[in-house]
Amino acid sequence: MNIRFFLAFVAVLFAVSIPLFAHHGASIYESTKLTTLKGIVVEYKFMNPHTELSLDVNDGSGKTQRWSTEAASLVTMSRMGWTRDMFKPGDQITVTGNIAKNGTYAMRLRTVLAPNGKLYTIDRGEDYAGQ
Repeated sequence: MNIRFFLAFVAVLFAVSIPLFAHHGASIYESTKLTTLKGIVVEYKFMNPHTELSLDVNDGSGKTQRWSTEAASLVTMSRMGWTRDMFKPGDQITVTGNIAKNGTYAMRLRTVLAPNGKLYTIDRGEDYAGQ
């Protein structure tokens, strides 16, 4: 085999595979416990690559924390019954999920209790510890 051809092949293979490493997975979240937060919806993005809910949470001392939560993709969430207009700014919701290990106000969603009392579960085919 020609060495130039081989090196070109390896370079192309490497360049094509780089996007595969872009997805962060769930390792940034605390997978051993669930945290529950009550808050007010600031923004709801029903989109790819992840559906996102931003909410303001009172930390108990009077300060408001802006939390960013992520769920699965738009297609996956649609299959679970989620819609583009199910949450609106000002809605009071309760979320449960795995918080970020680095202490930022970020969470991987597992459940959302909507204002109408309906509980929405995000089923990724995993157990709740994210294993």
